[in-house]
Amino acid sequence: MERKELETYQVQLAQVEDAIAAEPDNAELTDLRDQLKELISLTEATLAQTESSSKADHSRKREKDAVAAHTWSAGDECLAKYSRDGSWYPARVAAVGGSGENRQYSVVFKGYNTTELLNAAALKPLPPNYNLAAHVPTNKRKLSREEEEERERKKKKNEKKLETRATKAKEQAEKQTSWQKFAKKAEKKGVHIAGTSGTSIFKTPDNPLGRVGVTNSGKGMTSYGDRVKHKFAPDEAT
Repeated sequence: MERKELETYQVQLAQVEDAIAAEPDNAELTDLRDQLKELISLTEATLAQTESSSKADHSRKREKDAVAAHTWSAGDECLAKYSRDGSWYPARVAAVGGSGENRQYSVVFKGYNTTELLNAAALKPLPPNYNLAAHVPTNKRKLSREEEEERERKKKKNEKKLETRATKAKEQAEKQTSWQKFAKKAEKKGVHIAGTSGTSIFKTPDNPLGRVGVTNSGKGMTSYGDRVKHKFAPDEAT
């Protein structure tokens, strides 16, 4: 609409200027010319603003479409919008979930190790020639209360694991030491403890016809008589 109005004002201005050329002292025509010039200037400014806004909207739409069309996978580097301040930070996609129409991305922000669950609109590709190392903050922002609590919880959990492992290792060492002391005392008394040193009590003899028995017992092998099948005499049936 503004474009047609502008063309109309320009035609009217040309006509008024022709009339002024014929009547240069006509004050009414002069005022009309000034009004038309002002209208033309305002209309041109409005058109310029409208076109600029339209280009910006188009650019944002293209950017939004590009973000929505981008397929993210675990391990991808990106820029992610931090929910607490709405700013974009370098991040890495840790995991992908959700449905095909509503993908959810678990991202870890670089330099903070803060994890958030975001949708596709909160992720965008890194710009060309983007220096990721230069944008990772060296002076980290102050962690929120939730982040501090989460970090403290993980710290205590790790400390508990280390404490449990140390306790088990100590108990195992004490048991081993106690057993070694017992074995040494038994050895001094002449009592052989199987599995400590020397020959096992269940060692197979070198003689292929020998039998497994208790070694170092001071006794020979238990002898067994040969088994003979009993034969019944005729008179035993009565």
